[in-house]
Amino acid sequence: QVQLVESGGGLVQAGGSLRLSCAASGRTFSSYAMGWFRQAPGKERDFVTAINWSGSSTYYADSVKGRFTISRDNAKNTVYLQMTSLKPEDTAVYYCAANPGVPRTTPAFYEHWGQGTQVTVSS
Repeated sequence: QVQLVESGGGLVQAGGSLRLSCAASGRTFSSYAMGWFRQAPGKERDFVTAINWSGSSTYYADSVKGRFTISRDNAKNTVYLQMTSLKPEDTAVYYCAANPGVPRTTPAFYEHWGQGTQVTVSS
């Protein structure tokens, strides 16, 4: 079982930066692919980025490519999302998720989810 806790959300002006963290419990963290998703009010949960177990492969939604960076530290059981050049349309609740297989862009493949952290970007 993996439990995930996100942190680092908040209010930031457009063009600013935030770094989200997702701390995982459990000794099997390093065997999981990890993903970040986001959900704005009234919208579906959308894929943002994912990383494989070792950190050697990363994947990004087109909307965040070049602005967001995912990374992980398996020694600390933590995955990070560095967000730069934030836009008002990035406003959403951000969730991290764990998948025992390869990185996926579909939420249904992820078995474990955090509670989410709010990111609000003002114009």
